Amino acid sequence: MSRPEPAAPPGAGPARDAAVGGALAQAVAAAFDDQGPLTQAAEGFRLRDGQTRLALALARVIEQGGVLVAEAATGVGKTFAYLVPALLSGERVLLSTATKTLQDQLFGRDLPRLARALGLPLSMALLKGRGSYLCLHRLEMANQTGVSSAPGVRQQLSKIERWAKTTRSGDLAELPGLDERSPVIPLVTSTRENCLGADCPQFRACHVQLARRQAMAADVVVINHHLFFADLAIRESGMAELLPSVRVVVFDEAHQLNETGIQFLGQQLASGQLLDFARDLLAAGLRQARGLCDWQALAGSVEAATRQLRLAVGVQRGASRLRWLEAVPEGVDGADWLPALQRLRQALADAAAALATVSELAPDFTRLHQRASLLAGRAERFGAPVEPGLVRWVDVGISLLRLIESPLDIADTVRTRLLAEPDADGRARAWAFVSATLGDDERLSWFTEPCGLRDAEVLRVGSPFDYARQAALYVPAHIARPADAAHSADVARLAGDAAARLGGRTMVLTTTLRALRHIGEALGERFGPGTGIEVLVQGSLPKRVLMERFRAGDADGRPGCVLVASASFWEGVDMPGEALQLVVIDKLPFPPPGDPLVEARCRRLEAQGRSAFAGYSVPEAAVALKQGAGRLIRRESDRGVLVICDTRLAQMGYGRRLLAALPPMRRLVTAAEFDAALDQLLTDSASKTEAAST
Repeated sequence: MSRPEPAAPPGAGPARDAAVGGALAQAVAAAFDDQGPLTQAAEGFRLRDGQTRLALALARVIEQGGVLVAEAATGVGKTFAYLVPALLSGERVLLSTATKTLQDQLFGRDLPRLARALGLPLSMALLKGRGSYLCLHRLEMANQTGVSSAPGVRQQLSKIERWAKTTRSGDLAELPGLDERSPVIPLVTSTRENCLGADCPQFRACHVQLARRQAMAADVVVINHHLFFADLAIRESGMAELLPSVRVVVFDEAHQLNETGIQFLGQQLASGQLLDFARDLLAAGLRQARGLCDWQALAGSVEAATRQLRLAVGVQRGASRLRWLEAVPEGVDGADWLPALQRLRQALADAAAALATVSELAPDFTRLHQRASLLAGRAERFGAPVEPGLVRWVDVGISLLRLIESPLDIADTVRTRLLAEPDADGRARAWAFVSATLGDDERLSWFTEPCGLRDAEVLRVGSPFDYARQAALYVPAHIARPADAAHSADVARLAGDAAARLGGRTMVLTTTLRALRHIGEALGERFGPGTGIEVLVQGSLPKRVLMERFRAGDADGRPGCVLVASASFWEGVDMPGEALQLVVIDKLPFPPPGDPLVEARCRRLEAQGRSAFAGYSVPEAAVALKQGAGRLIRRESDRGVLVICDTRLAQMGYGRRLLAALPPMRRLVTAAEFDAALDQLLTDSASKTEAAST
């Protein structure tokens, strides 16, 4: 099980830290007193030593400048721990979260509640990426072109038009019933490539610009990691930076930083980008410069070249990533690929040349010319050898294609572009990186090494939960090995038997989409209508809808739920209470060995004389396992069982390291002990229900 937190040195602790700290540390200690103002900010607030330690550590870093990396396990209350010192500091603060959902929670609930409790008259702003805001100009263009006549699009556009007349923020998250996967969203939002900026006829009413102006004037700005790195990429290209200059920066859910950052610090050329450009080129040309160029032919050439490049890759089974170590991606015929890439570059160059002749007629043409030149430059880049220190690959879907070039991590960028820069007044910045899961060793090297934070102060705060009492871990010995064809069927059978016993209340987390499909289908066949169990499978409905249905559980006579999910459901999913009492993980979540990025990182470690398996694969699996296990116990009153259907955890030497990364749950060895634990959950639930009724 996980190692206990190191004991504090004699005389240490919150009281002593406050005494030797500055004014901010003393104010923070007072705020976290059991009679302090935080009792007004959160119902049921109680003093937690780990929460106070984290808050005081951040207060010290804010006062002195520096970098804090803090792993605060589930139950610590990390949100208040970083918000209190940040707000009390009097500094301008930037808060970055992993998702837009967490942004909305911080801005709409936690920050206002805490500011009121602390008596701080702070101005706050919420800032998201362009894709979150309605673009009035793009909405107008969508209505003027034939795209609005596509099936289902007209109705959604009409709904957005009505909402556009009443919204103040333009944040599409406010629009009820709009699926985040809706094909209408790209039609009514802008990107960095197609935004007209100050030349846009709707610039004064632009929702993005309004949000930016509010952020520039606010004391506290809430953003997300994607926006942070997108802005960093803009600054590196010489454009005006979007985000306000601040001295205190806090990254919540910091474990996602590296993978998010490399998306924006690399280069991409996607079929979606190219087809969007062709569509915008045709629409603007026919609307504003009909007859001056053959817009049909120009747009058609870009579309045809894009399709030809996709066809050059050939038939792939499902979504896949192709290595790209030489001039041509692995498994692709160079006789098809190289001419197709050259044809695409030429089609984009022809479009750029035509747009240059009409660029003075309208801002749309100026921006389209810039987009054509940018895309042509990327096509040329992908025709040249990859630079040292970068990795290149191709993402392939049924009809989609993405050419990607990426750094292996964000370490150099963090060291040279972030930590080395003081604020506008020349003062040392305060950086805090906080998450429930940042590694499986004392230095949290899984996170600190790729993020360039080896010299940071590291703090690990354990969970206040009594895991030995609240949870149990079961590794079934009778289950087929992960490489066996029968493995998914065995997982489905075990999960189905347990879910039938519990009346649902089960989440199955898979490591692959193939396992997701097989287990979902098997459980769906077992629990049909009238069985009292509803099977929810990721992808069948939007994530938000699946989570809402699962949280509702078997209330009001509805059937209990089994949720089968992968990828994003391993983290950021909060299902407290009795709606979730069993988490089943199909196998150890090692990184996929055939992934080009994984292979490049492993090659780098081996070139340094280090073991790629011990130095990369095992830590990756340990962190992912911690994240998946973290879905089970979310409150002090929760009870549950974690099942890991992978015998390697008990049989292989590295299994001890992976077990040590998990919370210290009690172990169940036999199937009989597992059944007894499920029965105890039912007994406890019945007792709670009876007590509540009396």
